[in-house]
Amino acid sequence: MGLFSKDIATLQDLFLHQLQDVYYAENQITKALPKMIEKATAPELREGFETHLRETEGQIRRLEKAFDSLGEKPKAVTCPAIDGIIKEANETAGEIADKAVLDAALIAAAQAVEHYEIARYGTLVAWGQQLGHGAAVALFEETLAEEKATDEKLTQLSTRANAKAEAVGADA
Repeated sequence: MGLFSKDIATLQDLFLHQLQDVYYAENQITKALPKMIEKATAPELREGFETHLRETEGQIRRLEKAFDSLGEKPKAVTCPAIDGIIKEANETAGEIADKAVLDAALIAAAQAVEHYEIARYGTLVAWGQQLGHGAAVALFEETLAEEKATDEKLTQLSTRANAKAEAVGADA
């Protein structure tokens, strides 16, 4: 089932597609985070990524419960958006030699992922409420709160990381 395909005829179809999309995205994020952990140089950034990896694994379990509450088997559909965000992050990080600038880039990439997830979970909450899927909505709201908290932590980390990155080459 592709987005804007004839397989999506109702809001319920669209809701299920979005759920499958975010399920794919979360699984891709669990594959990308270990690489980000390895590249991060600031200890607090590395720790933040490690924490978020554990959180993401819990979010996947929550999504599986949401599928179950809907009488559906967990299924993923390819999400070109998350694939693009991750690809761009990998390409950018691969081009940066300075550790301070690399950390700033990793934070920016992580925030792009968080903002994508916040948008998706917010939509799932709204559609789930409209469709009367209360059990799934409660699960999505829990994840949405975690995503917003992670974004806030990344914002705080970026303040320090960006100052360090800005200082690179300032003495030249």
